[in-house]
Amino acid sequence: MASVPVDSTAFAVFDMRELDEAGFDAGLASAGDALAVVFFWGRDCFNCEIAKKAMLAKPDEIRALGLKWFHSNVYEHRALSRRFMLHGVPMWFFFHRGRRLGRATGWHGLAQFEAAVKASRGKIDAAQKKL
Repeated sequence: MASVPVDSTAFAVFDMRELDEAGFDAGLASAGDALAVVFFWGRDCFNCEIAKKAMLAKPDEIRALGLKWFHSNVYEHRALSRRFMLHGVPMWFFFHRGRRLGRATGWHGLAQFEAAVKASRGKIDAAQKKL
């Protein structure tokens, strides 16, 4: 079976920087104080393509979340798949200053994704109140 070309439109539209094993932590550090999200996906992943199309259908709403975007093909960067114990894609992990805050598993619509973003921001707020 021939491999389906990867539609990288979403990566460009949301200015997603690609991360590999060697540059993962430095990439996250480049997000500074922003809430960073890593979109873990895989080539020939039907659900990943559906997720990208759904995101592209609502670009303004996605951008309004104020995220610093990254992406990684876990089939190409298997060490990241093991590091984060991924058992399926698509998956989004949220980070702040390199600290993992949460995740969204699968694309279940914008509301579910917004809830994951809100929960991650709540963790940032709670950590800052402890300071």
